[in-house]
Amino acid sequence: MANEFRFPDIGEGLTEAEIVRWLVAEGEYVEADQPVVEVETDKAVVEIPSPYAGTVLRHGAAEGETIEVGSVLVVVGDEEENAASDEIAVDAPLSAESAPLSAEFTLPSTELDSPDEETVSVATAAPIVGSLDENAEDLSPSAPGEDEPVPSQIKALPLVRKLAREMSIDLATVPGSGPAGRITREDLLAVAEPAPVSQPSEATVSAPTEERVAAAEEGATPGPSAGTDERRRLSRLRRTIAANLSKSWAEVPHVTTFDDVDATRLLEVRQALGSRYETKIPLEALVVKAIVPALRSFPEFNATLDGDDLVIHGAHDIGIAVDTPDGLLVAVIRDAASKGVLELSSEVRRLGEGARNRTLGVDELSGQTFTVSNIGAVGGGHGTPIVPPGTTAILSVGRAQQKPIVADGELVIAPVMPLSLSYDHRVIDGGLGRRFMAEVMENLEEPALFLAG
Repeated sequence: MANEFRFPDIGEGLTEAEIVRWLVAEGEYVEADQPVVEVETDKAVVEIPSPYAGTVLRHGAAEGETIEVGSVLVVVGDEEENAASDEIAVDAPLSAESAPLSAEFTLPSTELDSPDEETVSVATAAPIVGSLDENAEDLSPSAPGEDEPVPSQIKALPLVRKLAREMSIDLATVPGSGPAGRITREDLLAVAEPAPVSQPSEATVSAPTEERVAAAEEGATPGPSAGTDERRRLSRLRRTIAANLSKSWAEVPHVTTFDDVDATRLLEVRQALGSRYETKIPLEALVVKAIVPALRSFPEFNATLDGDDLVIHGAHDIGIAVDTPDGLLVAVIRDAASKGVLELSSEVRRLGEGARNRTLGVDELSGQTFTVSNIGAVGGGHGTPIVPPGTTAILSVGRAQQKPIVADGELVIAPVMPLSLSYDHRVIDGGLGRRFMAEVMENLEEPALFLAG
């Protein structure tokens, strides 16, 4: 008997999602709880496991198509059955609420052994800038070793997959020359057809040059050939980012205040802790630790404006902006106030790597009560960060640079760190904003003030 598995609401009022990739083809066998498809919503890209064991008789939608909650996602039955036949016996349709899922929508750690491959992702968009990948804290995942297990699916970097789609190349037909059979840009170039010599029409897209392919693999998006235009559909993640940016900018009257702090003591403490515990201390860990006391002193900065009410949050769930190849994500440190510097450091590293590998859960990428954006990681100084929807403020931290300052009446050279604080002027006035910033600056300039807490 065939079983219809209808697409469930996997959280936050989902109404539809886009099919990213089928993990089990029609006609292939699937185990119960085995991931059968990757779908992308406004918040996440997740693997959906099949609640049934059997042969995949029919996919409910093709890759790239949108499927609504409650629609048939996949039909699973016996191999001799035909999903297209009217005689097929199908279990009673499942509602989105009652669809049986014997596996939670989490990401199996056993499939993350090869972080360079394109893996399932979970994402939420936040209209801010920043990155965890600073010079002093490299969160890029290391390449898998030869002896490490790798997924059985086609192995290729996400950007290589994107280029293959642009070049109309079926990755299944491309032999991989990289580690463990991974397909590289050189493999694509080897099978790419040369651009036609005859004059192309406006609709003709020439094969990407080696320079364009190389640029894309390094993180840049290759542009069209000279004299031509190219129309690209924004990804669902980018469309969500755009929607959040527009919503925040349209609804929140932003005020941004700028300051500089002497980061001498902060950097000394960071180095001392790293040496003592033989681990790198991410700058974000210390900044979060310094901010928590100020959030307690000024709870309006750890709040949500709900109509005519201000909801003061009891927990301090601090969002950390992470710059990833797929777009900006905000990973959330839950209950940051209860964590010490070493625990915060471990959490920052874990969330940063998970965001880059696209392996974080939805609950780890949403619901922050305050946000920190380290634009210094990409060489930034002062900026004008946009307040994420549902919060009242965001702090961006720039790169510390050696500059002349006056200390104890003498001119000295010290590392000066730029700070930019944006807040919702409906909730926070200028005076309150200055007092909050003053406490944050005091803590950053003398870490003993927050380390003692």
